Amino acid sequence: MSPSTQSIPGVTLEQRKFYRTEGYLIVRGLWQPEEIAELKQVVDGLAESGKPIPGFWEPQLQPDGSLDPDPLKRYPRMLHLHRHQPIGKRMMLDPRIGAVVRGLLEDEPIACQSMVYFKPPGSRGQALHQDNFYLMVKPGSCLAAWTAIDPSFPENGGLWVVPGTHDLALQCPGPADGTRSFVNNYVPPPEGKRAIPAQLSPGDVLFFNGSVIHGSEPNSHPTQWRRSFICHYMPAAAEEIAEWYFPLHDFHGNVIARKASGMGGPCGADYDWSKFDKFA
Repeated sequence: MSPSTQSIPGVTLEQRKFYRTEGYLIVRGLWQPEEIAELKQVVDGLAESGKPIPGFWEPQLQPDGSLDPDPLKRYPRMLHLHRHQPIGKRMMLDPRIGAVVRGLLEDEPIACQSMVYFKPPGSRGQALHQDNFYLMVKPGSCLAAWTAIDPSFPENGGLWVVPGTHDLALQCPGPADGTRSFVNNYVPPPEGKRAIPAQLSPGDVLFFNGSVIHGSEPNSHPTQWRRSFICHYMPAAAEEIAEWYFPLHDFHGNVIARKASGMGGPCGADYDWSKFDKFA
């Protein structure tokens, strides 16, 4: 059998073919409701306490203690959940996730990052972008596993993906609309491609290649939050990644060494990449 027709545990032949063609794959109900409920309880408890976790989660209040008009100041992204909460590492290295990632990468996966987006009503989205712009995995690209904690749909700022952009090189971002995006990096879809909504239920996982253009609009729903848990992985064959993601782990929890890329940083941060020759 050729590699393209061999079955790989974790993904079906049809799923593997779809991912190769489109650059993304949705696996419905990968997580059980009680697992999502536990994750939600942990991250909501941390968020509602308002107590910063230095280096990982640093909410901001107004000088008088009131909420900032920007909900993401009070509920920013929570970085590297696996480094400070046991459930983060357990879910990042869960065998079910590992089986799918391994099947899509067609290589042993290395875990790089975990983070939580809260996205309450009124929050800005994140303009269309490519994840490997931040991780700088080389050669090849990273792969994201985006778990819906809440229902995720366009009105509450659900994710949009541009199918078939996984073979693109990294693009130099242009400026984003700051009234709609919390990051000033925007990658337009290439001619002939368009973004489509990835509508997800709690426990569904969207897997996508790090070159796939994707992003979200503001949460315009009056009451519905859009919490999500995102992990990134790289193939074992890759030789380098941005140093910010160290230490890396295999699915046994062992630390794995790789070279540090000269670029990259936290996923979703603002950078002026024009100073780098690659994007000048």
